[in-house]
Amino acid sequence: MMALAIHTFIYSLQHHPGHPMSNTAILVDGAFFLARYRKVWSERDANDARTVAKTVFGMALEHLKALDRPRESLYRIFFYDCPPLEKRFVRPISGESIDFGRTPAAEFRRDLHDQLRRQRKMALRLGRLAERGEWKLKYHALQQLRDGTLDSDQLGDEHFEPDMRQTQVDMKIGVDIAALSYKKLVDQIILVAGDADFIPAAMLARDEGIDFILDPMWQGIAPDLHEHIDGLQSVCPRPF
Repeated sequence: MMALAIHTFIYSLQHHPGHPMSNTAILVDGAFFLARYRKVWSERDANDARTVAKTVFGMALEHLKALDRPRESLYRIFFYDCPPLEKRFVRPISGESIDFGRTPAAEFRRDLHDQLRRQRKMALRLGRLAERGEWKLKYHALQQLRDGTLDSDQLGDEHFEPDMRQTQVDMKIGVDIAALSYKKLVDQIILVAGDADFIPAAMLARDEGIDFILDPMWQGIAPDLHEHIDGLQSVCPRPF
């Protein structure tokens, strides 16, 4: 009887949704998600922080549903982003001063981070913006200059953006993947991202027996990335 009771107890631990080895962690590259959001949900207001935050949570639940896992198996959603730029710059063409901390983009980012913190099972991971105090041409402006649809003497302030990049975000994603894997907190990780920076972390997770799934939100990925993941799954509407 005791042997049967022990066997039953172990079985219940292994199959109960709350058991660490039945949990799914969902990691979201915030900058990538927000860029795809405008294309995937073009009918929604991309500046409505509350709706965007709820969409992140809803997409996580859709992943669990697609994998036939209960809501209780959601370990946590990790959202990686950077605080908005808070500095004042002098525009490159007009020479006018602009306080980026008071722009609608900065207000949206602060509101979004606040809304994300209010979501259940959500962990907000913030890196930082490294800026050089300079301006660079926006991608579309550079393309227009190359194809001749824009002349250099037509350049205005609207064609430039601060030269900055995210730092610590990729590192935080890697650290979290390593911690989740080594501590056996989950048996499955879903990463919402679009580049190949995650490959070393994915390889580590898979070596630890973690089922590693990539969600590129219907964006195409390089063919050789398939060998570093266990599955490809996008649950958001497919943009046309």
